[in-house]
Parts: sequence; C-alpha cells; structure tokens
Amino acid sequence: MRGYETNAKMNPPLREAEDVAAIKTGLADGTIDAIATDHAPHHLDEKDVEFNVALNGIIGLETSLPLSLKLVEDKVLDMKTLVEKMAVKPAQILGLDRGTLKAGAPADVTIIDPNAEWVVEAEKLASKSKNSPFLGHKMTGAAAYTIVGGKVVYKR
Repeated sequence: MRGYETNAKMNPPLREAEDVAAIKTGLADGTIDAIATDHAPHHLDEKDVEFNVALNGIIGLETSLPLSLKLVEDKVLDMKTLVEKMAVKPAQILGLDRGTLKAGAPADVTIIDPNAEWVVEAEKLASKSKNSPFLGHKMTGAAAYTIVGGKVVYKR
C-alpha cells in the first residue's frame, strides 16, 4: 500500500501479519475449506486515479497458484491438500462435477510446473487487465497446460 498503490486496493483489504498467520492456521487445520480468487480485473482508467476513488479488486488467476505453492514451500499445506483446496473443494462447494480425475469426469485439468520461475510483467499477463500488486515480483510455479473438455486451451 506504500504510495497509495491502487493495484493493492481490494475488499476485504490487505491485513496485518497476525491476520495472515490466522489464515494460514485456518488452512492448515481445515477451518478454511478452499482457496479461490474473485479475479477482479479493472481497466487502467479505473485504477489510475486517486486512491479513495479507485475501484476495489485485483487480478488473481495468474498469481494464485504461485502464491498458494508458497504455502507448500512453507509447510503450511502439503501438495495434496493444496490441490484439494484449489480444485476439489471449490467444485464440491459449488455442486459442480469437476475437480476430480475419476473416469467419466469432464476432462478439465490444469497441469502445473511447481518449479517454473517467472516475473509478473504486465505485458506478459494473459488477462486483459493488468491490475496486480505483484507486478515486478518473482514467482515460482505456473500452469504449464490447461485442458478443457479434453482439449488443450493454454500451453505455457
């Protein structure tokens, strides 16, 4: 939030370190079922204004995986639990026949490279919007392939 960075303006707002620790505890002990992002893209004109006028929200689809993989690196979650919280549980909560690799399930799969290193650069983001507080940050972990209905729709 230094310099009233509107790309970090969101609702709920960013919190203090003890709040982050509480979220990690909730993820680890199962109190928090799922990890998701609302992916709130905004046009530059909606964020490049005075802080109190800027719209809330950031893009999250491309950074949610590497940020969540940090939970595995920090031993808050193991990889199996992370996959459950990012794929299995959200599908169950929404009542969708997704989030599973069982026979007959829709072939919607994301194959990840947990070791892919990259820097968040606006011009390289797939989202039409670029409002992210992580611009310029080094990330580890990325989607390598996204398969929808059995067809590759994204390849890194």
